[in-house]
Amino acid sequence: MPAAEVIPTIRRYLSFEALFALVVLATAFVRFYHLNLKLFHHDEAIHAWFSYELLTKGTYTYDPMYHGPIIYYITAGMFRLFGDSDLVARIVPALLGVLIVVLVYFVYRLGYLDKRQSLLAGLLIMISPDLVYFSRFLRHDIFMLFFTFLFVVATLYYIERKKLRFAALMGLAAGLALSCKEEMPLILILFGVYFLYLIVRKKVTLPPWKTVARDFGVAILIAAGVMIVLYSFFGLHIDTLWTGPVKAIEHWLAMHNEQRLGGPPYFYLLLFGLYEVPIVILAGASVVSYAVVRLWRGRRRDRVAAAAAEIDAMAGVAPVAPVAPKVPVFDRRDEFFKFCLVWMAGTMLMYAYIGEKVPWLIIQQLLPMCLAATWCLRSKPPEERMVRHNAWKWVTIAFLLFSIFAPVYGFGLLYTTNHVQFVREDISEPIVQVQNSEDLRGLFSDMDAANKVVIASQNYWPLPWYYRGDRWDKVQFYGNKIDENSVLSQNADVVIADSGTSYDSLPGYDKRTIKLNYWFSWYDNQDRIPEYYFKRDGKLGSMNLDVFTRTASSATVVPPVPLG
Repeated sequence: MPAAEVIPTIRRYLSFEALFALVVLATAFVRFYHLNLKLFHHDEAIHAWFSYELLTKGTYTYDPMYHGPIIYYITAGMFRLFGDSDLVARIVPALLGVLIVVLVYFVYRLGYLDKRQSLLAGLLIMISPDLVYFSRFLRHDIFMLFFTFLFVVATLYYIERKKLRFAALMGLAAGLALSCKEEMPLILILFGVYFLYLIVRKKVTLPPWKTVARDFGVAILIAAGVMIVLYSFFGLHIDTLWTGPVKAIEHWLAMHNEQRLGGPPYFYLLLFGLYEVPIVILAGASVVSYAVVRLWRGRRRDRVAAAAAEIDAMAGVAPVAPVAPKVPVFDRRDEFFKFCLVWMAGTMLMYAYIGEKVPWLIIQQLLPMCLAATWCLRSKPPEERMVRHNAWKWVTIAFLLFSIFAPVYGFGLLYTTNHVQFVREDISEPIVQVQNSEDLRGLFSDMDAANKVVIASQNYWPLPWYYRGDRWDKVQFYGNKIDENSVLSQNADVVIADSGTSYDSLPGYDKRTIKLNYWFSWYDNQDRIPEYYFKRDGKLGSMNLDVFTRTASSATVVPPVPLG
């Protein structure tokens, strides 16, 4: 190939579309690779169980403790199509994690992000430890995050194209998001306030009011229709439409006041410091960059106006009467950055106030941070590329610092993502909360080989999920400890008891203690936080089970059946 054709060929194969497609494919790999590597989290097992019950028994009733219905319908549908398993249950969450990156492309197509920003946003979403972890996780949060972003993208398209179909998409996205979790109305209110701000400041133009009323009426009807159908179980529990909101408010106010899973207001800031440092730094740099640019623009405008007035005075030109202020120019990238800051700050304040502090809620705050973090690396207009000679030293210092920062923290981000998601053994990480232990795999082997299993413990999830259907027939379940003679009379091959109220021993059985589930223990690590931060080797808190397995010498001998 002639040398003159090399550069055009490279540019053709490394076009923006090709690079973004590679980011999407890499995101898909990270989301789907070894999707069933880890056992279900405690909550995942519950959600999968309810979906299985919906599939096999055709029953569902809204309970605010377990959030909205959409996850159960979708997961039950996946079970119907592909069979019920951990892998199948996680396919849709992983797919939504990929589609969030795809939606970034549609934001770019409207001009709200440039090529650099879009690629960077895709990369940050792709490798963020929290977004990876909770995209491979059967909880409502990744569903709500996707539908929230879809609502944002649909709103941007409506602002630009002013078509009814985009208003309808806004309604559909809002209805599905509201069918996920109970805090979604607060996020929609936040978006609505910002949208009203754009209208009041005349930064966006709308169609005639009659058209706007029609479009928003359609959006509201679609959102309401989706919620009515899903929450009422397709009309079978119509009373949920008026009892559900009351129950939701009562339950979550009680949880907020009780702080069952409480934490300080800065709880999520600690998680950002543990897992998302590069994104936080880029977001901070973007805020500083934006503030400096705005300040520089204001001073430059004032200097130009002052110079023009001085020239007019020297030339004897009479001062020009002040002109009425023009309609503010709608700078798409500038306005989208400000919206992301409002979205990020609003969700951070909301979740800091809410009494329940759980790690998966960080992703609602993290996505707008990933989008806002791209501002400092955007393609700059010519007037912003002019740097005065005495500022070059600061540019050089910033470039050198970034050259060091990018590989170090980029590697750190990849390492952390791998550690929290692609390591099978139990890990000491705050991102993990009540994760079912890998010790259960040995218990599953014992139960699979047994003819009868006794569970004498009030702590037993996720066993009903992993032994659903006919596999539960071999299990004799007791919600609490029973007396030793009653256990022995069952002639079971495996006996499972809560280690806190267990038996010292059972004749004819070997005893071992395993973790049922585990979590990062603040109380055991609070005196070594700096050391833990770099080693990630802290002590785990856990809920334990005692497993009694029949010894070979005590096994019941079954007499041979005579032939004939």
